[in-house]
Amino acid sequence: MSSHTQINLNDVENQAPNFGFPDDMEARFAGAELGLEHSGAGLLRLKPGFRMPFGHSHSEQEELYVVTRGSGRLKLDDEVLDVKQYDAVRVPAGVMRNFEAGPDGIEYLAFGAPWVEDKQAEADLQPGWWQD
Repeated sequence: MSSHTQINLNDVENQAPNFGFPDDMEARFAGAELGLEHSGAGLLRLKPGFRMPFGHSHSEQEELYVVTRGSGRLKLDDEVLDVKQYDAVRVPAGVMRNFEAGPDGIEYLAFGAPWVEDKQAEADLQPGWWQD
């Protein structure tokens, strides 16, 4: 019996509507479908010019973001980075972060580790965090 898991990330349910987020974003979190035991993974897409409506940080997890298409900006605490296709950014635990899509939108993969049992308790979400 094989010990691997294979899925297509486009087949994972878009969780954005379940959290009341607009059609300008997709969030497909694949940890459960992949059977991940020590990490998390997701595919996120933002339409052109869309800024995530919240910032978030993690008390335990570091995250790795890999831009697979498009461009945009990533705010990390008070610093704003320009990001483009194939840029990879590691963000340690404790740093508030989120994305804004560029003129062509942005698609990126998000990987987090270590795996945490209570994801809601481990994450700090702040609506309206990124204000101009």
